[in-house]
Parts: sequence; C-alpha cells; structure tokens
Amino acid sequence: MKKFFPAYVRVPLIFFIGFALMEYFIDSGDKPAFIKYPMVSVFLLVFLFILIAVEITLSAVNRVLYQLMTPEEKAKLEYEDSLSLKESTWYKNLMHKLTKTQPMEKEGDLLLDHDYDGIKELDNNLPPWWVYLFYICIIFGVIYVAKYELFGGDNQETELKKEMAQAKIDVDEYLKTAPDLMDEKTVVLLTDAPSLDAGKEIFTTNCAACHRVDAGGQIGPNLTDDRWILGGGIKNLFHTITNGGRDGKGMIAWKGTLKPKEIQKVASYILSLQGSNPKDPKEAEGDVWVDDSAPKTDAAANTQKDTTEVKK
Repeated sequence: MKKFFPAYVRVPLIFFIGFALMEYFIDSGDKPAFIKYPMVSVFLLVFLFILIAVEITLSAVNRVLYQLMTPEEKAKLEYEDSLSLKESTWYKNLMHKLTKTQPMEKEGDLLLDHDYDGIKELDNNLPPWWVYLFYICIIFGVIYVAKYELFGGDNQETELKKEMAQAKIDVDEYLKTAPDLMDEKTVVLLTDAPSLDAGKEIFTTNCAACHRVDAGGQIGPNLTDDRWILGGGIKNLFHTITNGGRDGKGMIAWKGTLKPKEIQKVASYILSLQGSNPKDPKEAEGDVWVDDSAPKTDAAANTQKDTTEVKK
C-alpha cells in the first residue's frame, strides 16, 4: 500500500481529514474554527508535526529492518514491490474475499452436466457482497412494511407537514426573543427602568433636536399629549420611527441608524412621557388615538344602548 500511497500523499490527506472533522464538529459561527479559536491552530500544527515524525520514524525502522533481512527475504520484498496493483498479494486476497472465486485449475470440479450447444455451466457460488446485500434488502423490506403498513408510521408527506409546522413554531418563538429581527407586529412595550433609561439616552442624542429634550415639540410634534399624526401605541410608534413619517415633511427613517431593539427602547421611553405636561408645549397635532385592542371597561360597556327595535 505504501507504494501506491507515498508519504507526501498520506500526510496531507490525513491532515486534511483531521482539519475537516474539526471544522465540522466545532461550532465557530461564520469564521473558521482555526481562526476563531487559536488553540485549534496550535492543535493542528502539533498534529501535523506528529504525522511527519511518525512517517520519519517508520521510514527509519523500515530501513533498519531491510538491512537485517536475508538475501532471499530482500529478493522477495523487491519482487513484491515490482508488482502492479492487480498483481499484488493484498489485492488478490481482497478480491478473493469479495468474490470467493475459484482458480482456473479447479474449474473442472465446478462443471455441471448442463450443455447448451457446447456451452457449459460452472457451479460458482454467489459473491459474498451480493449475498449480504440481498439479506440486507430483505431485512430492510420487513422493517419498512412493519413500520409504515402495520404500525402506521408517517410517510414522507406527513413528515414534511409536521416538520414545516414545527419550523413555523420555532421561527415564531425565535422572533419573539430576537431583538434584531423585531418588527411592529412582534414589538412589546418596555417598562423596566434600565430599558427606559437607555431609551432616554437614545432620545436625547437623536430626537431632542426636533422634539426638545422634554418631548414638548419644536420642529417635530409634541410627543406628550394624547394626539398622534400616524397613530399611537408601541406598534405604531415603532413603525413610524423605523420607516419615517409623512413623505416630504415627516421624520426620516431611523432603521438604517438604530437597531430594532434600540427603536423599541426609545419608543417605550416616549410613551412613558404621556401626560408629563412639559412647559410651553407645541400645539397638539393629529387625532386622539385609542387602542382598539385594549379591553373595554364596564363603564364604557354600560354607556352603549340597545337601539334594536322590535317591529310589531
């Protein structure tokens, strides 16, 4: 085998296999493992050094053993090395195990009595690989019929539908907790102090120039009253900040500057300023916004009268 796979082929091949296995099993994200984790590079260098050292050691041992051989053993080894792949002993042994063929000299013992116009038949055994494959197919067929026909296992179409349904559930769950994939449909109002403090800092840096530090309105509208030009609430406000205001005269879109999580924080901070009554606020603009999804109170429900009349 060494003649067909010399050291300059074996060493790179084994090293590449080890390298590929490490890249496959080590989770390094979008970077190669040997770049993200320096210890991987150190291990690969040590692995390469060991491979080279082993080849050098084996070569030295083979040279020593060759010197200790008798002339007859040296001649036999040289004869084996001169043979081609198909003539080598290990290749012949391998093919015999796979095919179980009989040598030409024993064909007379395998002849059957059948004779078809001078064509005779040999009673050769089936190749072991074919026999084993046949048995494997039988076992597979029995298991297949039992699983899908007797025990009602899911077929490919049913498995696909279940996997797609589960994938949708997994994606929806991921979107609920993935800040960079948040949109106006999944955003929720934040009320904790750290988030509101972060939102205040974002507002002071980016929004105060148009809305004033107290959000009372300057170039932009007053954000502390109950009137909104493009709708209130966390979802509408998130959409407005992300995509901008009215065309030609509204606020710019901040989706290229702020991340979705940052937009959520600043929107939550703005809503926390409702009713703060800053000094000298800008005149209210827009319409009073009412959250239609909010549950109605009993008092509001009692104000509704049944105007249905029964005709006589």
